[in-house]
Formats: sequence, structure tokens, C-alpha cells
Amino acid sequence: MIDVSPKEASQRRALARCRVFMQPETTSLVARGAVSKGDVLAVARVAGIQAAKRTADLIPLCHPLLVGSVFVNFTIDDAWIEIEAQVETVDRTGVEMEALTACSVAALTIYDMCKSADRSMTIGDLTLWEKTGGRSGVYRRPPEPDGPRSDA
Repeated sequence: MIDVSPKEASQRRALARCRVFMQPETTSLVARGAVSKGDVLAVARVAGIQAAKRTADLIPLCHPLLVGSVFVNFTIDDAWIEIEAQVETVDRTGVEMEALTACSVAALTIYDMCKSADRSMTIGDLTLWEKTGGRSGVYRRPPEPDGPRSDA
């Protein structure tokens, strides 16, 4: 584990995204709140928030952080649901892993809640889009020339 104790605490933020690719009928069920297990996006949001707060328990050598805020939001398209997680803290190390973990667990939750309707779903495009703070400063992922992938 890296020694971060000599570092000064600073404001840090990370933004990650991923997608759950699915049949259009499945995205329609989610959008209409018609999935038998319940409100898919509400449950996935809570799962993502919990995951961000527990990242150090899941990822070996990841520092435990005092997470200041977690936002998990969704965009629904015909063939996918995009998850966006933003995590902020004032600490000695970044929150990239917390944002990526929030996206991953939210995506897995969507899969779990929708699998009875669509077992062909795939999870992909898990990416760090932006991070601020710390010694390395700002990182912003450059836009992809053809946009994000349309399949997994």
C-alpha cells in the first residue's frame, strides 16, 4: 500500500461512467418502472452509493477514504442505460476507484434486477472520465472520435 500520510489533504473529485447494454424492451420496462423486482434505478443508485463508501473493503490496497458525497445518475437510451458516478472528498488520495466501483456495482444491480427479462445484457464501457485534485491535477478523458461504443 502506498504511504499517503505525508501528503496534504485536498479537495478531490472523480467522474466515471459505464453502460448496461440490453434489449429495447428491457430499457422500456426500466423506464416505465415495470420490472417485477421494483424500481431498478432507485435500487441501483443506493447500491452505487454504498459501493463507493465500501471501496476499500472490495479493492485490495485501496485506501479507506472519508467520502464527502456520491452522486449516481442514469441516462436511458433504446439499447442501454448509462450510469454516471461522481465522488468527492477532502483527503490525501483520489476517489477514482470509488467512482469506478460505484458505476460497477450500480451496473451489476441493474443486471440483477432485470435478468429475468433479459439474460443477454452486457456491462461495458467502464471508464474514468474526469478527476480533479491532488498532485497530478486535472484529468479529462478526450472525446472518442466516433463517440462511445454502441455494443459491448
